[in-house]
Amino acid sequence: MDTIASLFSFITTPVSWVIVQFHTVYGSLFGPDTGWAWGLSIVSLVILIRICLIPLFVKQIKATRAMQTLQPEMKKIQERYKNDKQRQSEEMMKLYKESGTNPLSSCLPILAQSPFFFALYHVLNGIASGKTIGVINDQLLLSAQKAHIFGAPLAAKFTDSAAKVHALHASLTDVRVVTAVMIVLMSASQFYTQRQLMTKNVDTTVKTPFMQQQKMLMYVFPVMFAVFGINFPVGVLVYWLTTNVWTMGQQMYVIHNNPTPGSKAQAAYLERLYKHVTHHGKTRNRREKAIVKAIVAKGRDRNEFERRFINGLTKAGLAAQSDGTVMKSEAVAVATVEDGTPSTGAPKRQQPKRQTKAQRQSGGAKPVGGSEEPSSSPSLSKSDEPQDAEPAGNAKKATSQPGSGTRSKAQSGQRKGPQRPKSPSKK
Repeated sequence: MDTIASLFSFITTPVSWVIVQFHTVYGSLFGPDTGWAWGLSIVSLVILIRICLIPLFVKQIKATRAMQTLQPEMKKIQERYKNDKQRQSEEMMKLYKESGTNPLSSCLPILAQSPFFFALYHVLNGIASGKTIGVINDQLLLSAQKAHIFGAPLAAKFTDSAAKVHALHASLTDVRVVTAVMIVLMSASQFYTQRQLMTKNVDTTVKTPFMQQQKMLMYVFPVMFAVFGINFPVGVLVYWLTTNVWTMGQQMYVIHNNPTPGSKAQAAYLERLYKHVTHHGKTRNRREKAIVKAIVAKGRDRNEFERRFINGLTKAGLAAQSDGTVMKSEAVAVATVEDGTPSTGAPKRQQPKRQTKAQRQSGGAKPVGGSEEPSSSPSLSKSDEPQDAEPAGNAKKATSQPGSGTRSKAQSGQRKGPQRPKSPSKK
C-alpha cells in the first residue's frame, strides 16, 4: 500500500494543502489539536472532491444505462462468435462505437478519486511515522498526532501493535473498537448502495449477464472493504466512510428523480408524476417536461409503466404533448351535456338495441324509442307486388310441364329455373 501511495505523491502536496486550509477554519471553532478539526477537514476534502466529480457521475449513470440497453446485443455477439474470441472482441468494439458507449465510463468516479485516496493515505502514513509531508510542517504534524476521533488517533490502524498505539497516546482497545465500527459501517453502506441499485433502479424487463455481474459485486465489494479496511488508518476510514455515504445519498436522489426506464423506481416516479400532473393540470418544471417528452417520443416502444402513465392521463382528460407539456384533451373539452355545462368525461357512443328474431326476419327495425309504429311508406318486398290471379288448374298445368318455354316462378323450397323431371320409379 505504501508503494502504491508513493506513486501518487505528485498530488500529495495539493491534498495536504486543502486539508490544512480546512483545518485552519475548523481549528478556530473546535481547537487546532482536536479530532473534530482534523476529522471535519477530511470530510470536507471528500465533499469537495465529490462535488468536482459530479459531471463524471452523470456520465457514469448514462454509461451504465447504455450498457444495460446493449446487453441483449452483446449476448447475441457472444453466442455467435463464441469460438472466435478475436472476432468477438472486434464486434464488441464496433457495437460500442456505433452506440457511442464506453464500458470504462461506469468506473470513472472511482478511477478519478483513487489518486486523492492514495494521496491522503500517504499523508496520514507520514503523520503516523512522524514525517512532514506536503505542506504539513512540524507544528501541524504534532497537532495531527494529538488529534483523536472517539479515542482513536487519526493515523492509527487496526493492525498496529500496542507499542505503536501507546506512542500515539491511545489504547489498543479504543483503536480496534473504533476502526471495527467504522469498517462495519463502511461495508454496510457499500452493500446498501449496491442493493438499492439492484432492487430499484435496474430494468427488470431484460434479464442480462450485466445484472448478474452487478449482483455479484453487491457481495464482493463489502467483503473487499472489510479485508482492506483493517490496514487503513482511522483518517482514511473517515474518508472512505464519508465517500460511501455521499454515494448512497447521491444515488438515492438519482433513483428518486431520474430512475432507469423499466425499473421499479420508474413505476413509483411515474405514479407520483401522474398525481402531480392531474392535480395541477400541467407539468411543473423542466425535469418533468423532459420525462414526459421522452415518454411521448418513444411511441410504441413504451414500457408497461409508461403506457399506464399515458393511459391514465387520457382517462383524466389530459393529453401529453411532444414538447413535454400536458394539455386538456380536446375530446373532453368539446363534450357538453344538454343544459350547456361541460361534462366530466368524454361522450359515450350509443350502441343500437339488439333486434329480435321476428324483427330480423321481417326486415323491419324497431325504433330506438321502443314502440313500433306502422310504416306509412309502401313496402318494396316481393310478396306485396300485385300478381294476376290464375285458376288453380292452369297453375298446376304450368308447373307440371317441364318442357314449356315459359319460365315459371319457383315455389317455396324449390330452386329457380326449369325443374328436372322425376324419373319413373322401377317396380
